[in-house]
Amino acid sequence: MYDTILVPTDGSDVAAVAADMAVALARRFGADVRGLYVRDGDDGDGTRATAAVADRAAAAGVEATTAIVDAEGPIHRRILADADDYGADCIVMGTHGRTGLDRFVLGSVAERTLRESSMPVLTVDENSAVDRDLDSILVPTDGSAYSEAAAAHAVDLALSTDAALHVVHVVDAAVLPMDGSGAVFDELQHAGERALDSVVERAEHAGVSSIRASVLSGTPYRAITDYADAEDMALVVMGTHGRTGFDRYLLGSVAERVVRLSDRPVLTVDGGDGR
Repeated sequence: MYDTILVPTDGSDVAAVAADMAVALARRFGADVRGLYVRDGDDGDGTRATAAVADRAAAAGVEATTAIVDAEGPIHRRILADADDYGADCIVMGTHGRTGLDRFVLGSVAERTLRESSMPVLTVDENSAVDRDLDSILVPTDGSAYSEAAAAHAVDLALSTDAALHVVHVVDAAVLPMDGSGAVFDELQHAGERALDSVVERAEHAGVSSIRASVLSGTPYRAITDYADAEDMALVVMGTHGRTGFDRYLLGSVAERVVRLSDRPVLTVDGGDGR
C-alpha cells in the first residue's frame, strides 16, 4: 500500500516518535523510509537527526535513505517537493511536543504540510502508541467527497492489515434548534445514516471482515476523539480540505482539532482531486 514513506525530522522527541511510526509502517508494508532534514538558515546540519532515522530503520530491517537539504523558501514546501521528487506516497510527521518549541509543531510546518499535501499525511504526538498492531481504524464521515476519499483509504488499510473498521457520523449539536426539535434531529440522524451506509457498503464490497457503524451527537471533534479513546482506536483516518472550503470535516475545523487534540495517530487524506 505504501512504497516510500517520508519522515521529516528536526531531531526532537516527537520527531523520534514519528520515525518509529514510519519504520513500523514500512515493516508492515515492505516500504522504504526516507529521513529528511530541511536546513533553515543556521539551525544545525541535521546529521544527527537523519542518522537517528536511519538507525531506527536499520534496527528494524527497513531500507532507508536520508537527505539534508536547504529550505530555499518555506520549510513545508521543501518537504512536499522532496516527497514528489522521490515518489513518496505517505508523509509521517510529529506534531506538538510538550515544550511547544519543536520546529515541526502543529500550527507551523506540520500544519502547513497537512494543508497543502496531495498525499496522505500521518501525524503523531509524543503519547502516540506506535508499536501496537494496526488492529482498529476509525473513519468519521459527513458524506462529502472528501470524507469518502478518506473512507476509501481507510477501507484499503483495513483490508491490508485485517483491522476492524469503525465508521462514525457526528450530528453536530451546534446546529440543533434551541427548542430541541426532534424532527430536526431525526432528519440529521437519517442523513448521517445514509453517509454511514455508503461507507459500510464500500467496506463490505471490498471484503472488510469487521465493520461497526455509529451515529454520534455532540461537538464533532470531541465526539470523534472521545470515541477513539473509548474504543481504543489504533488509527483515525480523516478527509481534509475540499477545494471549496465548505465541508464540515475540512482541515482548519474538525480534522484540524482532532489532529491537535488526539493522542492517537491521525492519517489525513486529501480528496480534493476527486479520488
